[in-house]
Amino acid sequence: MDSGLAALLGAIIGGTATLGGQILREVIQSYRKDKADRPRKQLLKQMLENPQHDWRSISVLSGVVGLPESETKRLLIEIGARGSEIQAQTGKDVWGLISRHPLP
Repeated sequence: MDSGLAALLGAIIGGTATLGGQILREVIQSYRKDKADRPRKQLLKQMLENPQHDWRSISVLSGVVGLPESETKRLLIEIGARGSEIQAQTGKDVWGLISRHPLP
């Protein structure tokens, strides 16, 4: 076998193995994140469905699930929640489910 062909074949195999490893690592990380997010989403939804509370503050929601506010907001949007449109007037960052608080 020609040495140039062997080098080319080695580069192709090495590149493919590296790319495959990176893809596998990304899939595993995504699975772990989804697995950790599931119970948090359930807890957030349960809190927002509670009839005793019309809206919930982001600080309370984020404290209960143990995540920073930015991550909590990501989960809230994923479960179908939204922030209140009167936040600018009141200064309170409160959230509710869109099913309970549809936009006008």
